[in-house]
Amino acid sequence: MSTTSGTGALNYRNGTQRSSLRTQSSTSTSSGGQKSYVKSKSVLRKSSPAALGGGGSKSGSGGDAGVPGRVRVAVRLRPRNGEELIADADFADCVELQPELKRLKLRKNNWDTDTFEFDEVLTEYASQKRVYEVVAKPVVEGVLDGYNGTIMAYGQTGTGKTYTLGQLGEEDVADRGIMVRAMEDILAEVSLETDSISVSYLQLYMETVQDLLDPSNDNIAIVEDPKNGDVSLPGATLVEIRDQQSFLELLQLGEAHRFAANTKLNTESSRSHAILMVNVRRSLKTRDGLSSESNGNSHMTKSLKPPVVRKGKLVVVDLAGSERINKSGSEGHTLEEAKSINLSLSALGKCINALAENSSHVPFRDSKLTRLLRDSFGGTARTSLVITIGPSPRHRGETTSTIMFGQRAMKVENMVKLKEEFDYKSLSRRLEVQLDNLIEENERQQKAFVDEIERITVEAHNQISEAEKRYANALEDEKQRYQNDYMESIKKLEENWSKNQKKLAAERLALGEKNGLDITSNGNRSIAPALEEVSELKKLLQKEAQSKLAAEEEVNRLKHQVTEFKKVEASGNSEIMRLHKMLENETQQKEKLEGEIATLHSQLLQLSLTADETRRNLEQHGSEKTSSARDSLMSQLRLPQIQDPGNAEKPPVARLFEQVGLQKILSLLEAEDADVRIHAVKVVANLAAEEANQQQIVEAGGLTSLLMLLKNTEDETIHRVAAGAIANLAMNETNQELIMDQGGIGLLSSTAANAEDPQTLRMVAGAIANLCGNDKLQTKLRSEGGIAALLGMVRCGHPDVLAQVARGIANFAKCESRASTQGTKRGKSLLIEDGALSWIVQNAKTETAAIRRHIELALCHLAQHEGNAKEMVKEGAIWELVRISRDCSREDIRSLAHRTLTSSPTFLTELRRLRVDIR
Repeated sequence: MSTTSGTGALNYRNGTQRSSLRTQSSTSTSSGGQKSYVKSKSVLRKSSPAALGGGGSKSGSGGDAGVPGRVRVAVRLRPRNGEELIADADFADCVELQPELKRLKLRKNNWDTDTFEFDEVLTEYASQKRVYEVVAKPVVEGVLDGYNGTIMAYGQTGTGKTYTLGQLGEEDVADRGIMVRAMEDILAEVSLETDSISVSYLQLYMETVQDLLDPSNDNIAIVEDPKNGDVSLPGATLVEIRDQQSFLELLQLGEAHRFAANTKLNTESSRSHAILMVNVRRSLKTRDGLSSESNGNSHMTKSLKPPVVRKGKLVVVDLAGSERINKSGSEGHTLEEAKSINLSLSALGKCINALAENSSHVPFRDSKLTRLLRDSFGGTARTSLVITIGPSPRHRGETTSTIMFGQRAMKVENMVKLKEEFDYKSLSRRLEVQLDNLIEENERQQKAFVDEIERITVEAHNQISEAEKRYANALEDEKQRYQNDYMESIKKLEENWSKNQKKLAAERLALGEKNGLDITSNGNRSIAPALEEVSELKKLLQKEAQSKLAAEEEVNRLKHQVTEFKKVEASGNSEIMRLHKMLENETQQKEKLEGEIATLHSQLLQLSLTADETRRNLEQHGSEKTSSARDSLMSQLRLPQIQDPGNAEKPPVARLFEQVGLQKILSLLEAEDADVRIHAVKVVANLAAEEANQQQIVEAGGLTSLLMLLKNTEDETIHRVAAGAIANLAMNETNQELIMDQGGIGLLSSTAANAEDPQTLRMVAGAIANLCGNDKLQTKLRSEGGIAALLGMVRCGHPDVLAQVARGIANFAKCESRASTQGTKRGKSLLIEDGALSWIVQNAKTETAAIRRHIELALCHLAQHEGNAKEMVKEGAIWELVRISRDCSREDIRSLAHRTLTSSPTFLTELRRLRVDIR
């Protein structure tokens, strides 16, 4: 895809300059200065150029309205084409480039030239790589960091806009344009597993937005958010990009559908504005969003933190060429196309003029092109513009118009904002997966527990049954054996006794036949052995009786063992009952956990709704302009309040205050979890921004808790938000004395000494500045290091911090002036003793209005006390007072300076010596 002019294609030779990714990124911060238009013979004003791309920062509290980022403009010169080499051979180029000075000289005639300064001046020898690095790379890096960015080419037809932006480099990779190189850098930085890239390719033709990826979609509506003004194209085709090849194919498809025509200035002149939109969504790596601990039978969710997503959108705009009808030779339908192009470019020029002049009305709605570029000029995007010009003196008028367009664009400032939000949907999906895993694990453990109980029960029953059977059999066998032995012993005894009886009867019968003496003696002889045998039988009977007793004892022992086994069985049954009860408790605990999980789901949904409402409200408040300087100062001191003036319902913080209660919120300030403390102190800070809540917060110990946070924590976010809450409370005179009595100025001074974040220093400086306005606290505030802390914070150099420092010095000087008038203050000012006067004089001419106004007030108040006059003359402050009395934009300050100079004898003497008339 190349743009040709005349008879030959544009050819750009490679340059030799190189620039690293990080170097360009570091030099891309916003500069407050602007390039100036310089006459060739007298330099009106000069400012050093800065790298392309606006600066940006992230606010810890999420309520930052953005930081200034000026539109950066580079000029690129096309080499002479074949036709110009022949037709203009005898004429010099109408432009002369000074790239080392970043200047361009436009020849009006042979003796007069106009000189212009730009952010970058690229000669005809600059390579495509060089152009990308100085024009587009800082913007692409900003998109990767979560900022919106715009890269746009403007110039006459045939000067190389499409070559600069859309060249594919199929034959020579060195010719690749900004679109291809930007996608290469984006694909190299993102992780396709967690991040996503989607692309839309459109053209604006005859005031109709058409889809280059789907030609049938030829009338896409532009939708604007009524609250924040964001522009979107919901009907456009959105293609997800996974690799560089698919992106090149997409560009080829879109270029094939783009309208082009042959004119006298270009054989392939683009007849539409091409717009490439690249949406980059990146997930930041954070700690695990959900962690749990097990303690006995309970599971408790400990922390809940959603992942953070940054969304950046890159818009690359290849504008159709600006041309004059008589030069391009357009006729018929081509003439209508040219008229439409010129009208849209004219509308864009009007918007840029209005923004450059700070007009109250910017006509964005005059053209669909300006509606689409609303965020690029005067919005929240970083914008880089490359204007392309040709060297031919025949087109001096078009070249002049292009250069003046770029000069006006350099005066436009955008408020660059970080596009960062919490990914509640991802957290919800992760919670659901973890919930399913927990339920599955709980069911598995419960089933394993029940199976184990059943196994133990069956095993116990089997063991008891087996023991009972074994002991019953043993008892029966032993009983049978002893009975058998007993019966055999009785039988033997009976048989022996029967034999003995028969034998004894026979002997007695035999003896009866003999005489009495012989019978007696013979009877005595035969009875003796029988008696011995009876005695033995008795002994045997006694042994049998003992054996029977032993058998009975063994039976009793076995019965006792059976009883013991029955007791063991009863104990087993009680254990089973206890296990069943534990199982029931586990079931109840499971139901309780399910209830807690349901509560967590509802809280997550509420958090998501609250976050969406908060983001919308903050964006709405961030876009509103304050009507007075005092409102601007209050918005610097107070944390953003989450409220919607058009909604009758109470804001989320107010509802939280009523539902939870102040004591509960303050108790969370001492929580062990750092995230809980951060959210709690943010809620307290929002509540402290309302005057109606301040007394309740102080009475409930909120002020003491905030001061303890400054003392005992090292978290920068907690320091920033706590200091902001203290600054809100310090707007009340009663609270000021409490802060001083509790050592607040010492804690604020210590925080200022250790902090590096500009927002933290701004909050601390705001709190000290409020305390400086109390007449009763002057001496104590100075003795505890308050003035030294204010002067120490000027090291930061951030305009917001310096504005608060200047305000504190002005408040202190005003109190001293009042004390001097009342006669209670003598001697030099404490500010002068602490060395503040030199800083005041050095910054009296600063371009920042808020700083300059407070410094001018401080000088006037210091000058009202005659004891300070000599030191002020010595430091040169008298010259600043003279300047203020003459040039100050505010009449009250101008009158105060004049009255002070004319009422001081020391000043009048010095002015007469210097011969300065102040009348």
